Amino acid sequence: MRTLTIAYCSLLCLSMTSQAAEKAVSDPAQLPAASPGDVLVLPEGEFADVALLLKGKGSEKAPITLRAAVPGKTVFTGKSTLRIAGEHLVVEGLHFRDPDPSVSDLIVFREDAKASSSHCRLTRCAITSTQKEAKGKESRWMGLYGRSNRVDHCRLEGKTGKGTTVVVWLGGDQAGEHRIDHNDFGPREKLGKNGGETIRIGDSKTSMLRGGCLVEANVFYRCNGEAECISNKSCENVYRGNTFLEVGGTLTLRHGNGCVVEGNVFLGNQVSGTGGIRIIGEDHTVRGNYLENLRGDDARSALCLMMGIPNSPLNRYFQVKRAQVTGNWVVNCEHPVLIGLADDDHASLAPVDCMFQGNQFRCPGRDIVEARCGLEGIRWQENVYEGKSAGISTTPGLEAGKPTIQAQKGLTRAEVGPGWN
Repeated sequence: MRTLTIAYCSLLCLSMTSQAAEKAVSDPAQLPAASPGDVLVLPEGEFADVALLLKGKGSEKAPITLRAAVPGKTVFTGKSTLRIAGEHLVVEGLHFRDPDPSVSDLIVFREDAKASSSHCRLTRCAITSTQKEAKGKESRWMGLYGRSNRVDHCRLEGKTGKGTTVVVWLGGDQAGEHRIDHNDFGPREKLGKNGGETIRIGDSKTSMLRGGCLVEANVFYRCNGEAECISNKSCENVYRGNTFLEVGGTLTLRHGNGCVVEGNVFLGNQVSGTGGIRIIGEDHTVRGNYLENLRGDDARSALCLMMGIPNSPLNRYFQVKRAQVTGNWVVNCEHPVLIGLADDDHASLAPVDCMFQGNQFRCPGRDIVEARCGLEGIRWQENVYEGKSAGISTTPGLEAGKPTIQAQKGLTRAEVGPGWN
């Protein structure tokens, strides 16, 4: 495998500005040195089995940039990989097509375990695949390490095998605070077991750490790998303004506390198994989301609050506490609200100190709430429903009436992603 390395010399700000230049690269195997502010331009063509390493220290005003001469026309195939290692580095316009499934980590924001990245950006790039990945082999398409990196306006579609599409790693020097925005996550077929998430932030071992990530204005289209399209496994992350189109899974607050899920649009289009938002843990806020024509049940209900396990280990289920579910619109969903879903017989802790306020339900012919536990820990205020019944004993604060629905169309795939055409 050829190694593509971009080196730099640390310069004073004045020197960096004076030496910044755009440098054409005739052969990706022979890149020129780059100083802060320089732009390295890769030629059109297809390149197999290239290990790209963009390494250096730019600055906020003078990043080091590696880009395609024509966005989407510099194509890397086979066992090609990309490592982004340093500070204020930008990669733009590259296409990784049909990556070799034996590659365990395709794009990572670090050089190695001792050198992560900060304030780096991957933009207008794509990873697409039309081939089947080997059964049992785990591979990830993207790993975010370090702090304050950004992935935006990219397209990722066609992953079939085990392994999360995008992983945020936390712990040690991995501080999080990344931004994942305006990306098109295209179809991902059902895996049939765990390990098919599209985004995972953290893992069970680091789930009590602050992630501080923002996942915003992305489109998830038929990302059906498993029950968790997004698996939150850390604290204080924000999921805002995303659109989920015919997704056979949910945005799941699986581990961690204090996350915000707001202004997202879930459009099931009456496709079987389409789901909404699942809540586990403490101090989460779920507000202003629009959920329509979802057909999932149990864990894939439009809004689901789980049961907790006493003295739960990190990898199991913590009790739902102080969840704020406010101002959401639920329209024509098969199972609007499920409270008390239990993973196993040890899950005996019902949600406590939780609030449902100002939610609007229009689900004709359906019971609005299914309760599989006591509801002493749930308060209801100003919720209005149109449906068969409330589904639970008459409760002040959840009353039949004329809900005020503000229909939301969400983003389209054409509004995010590389936009090369």
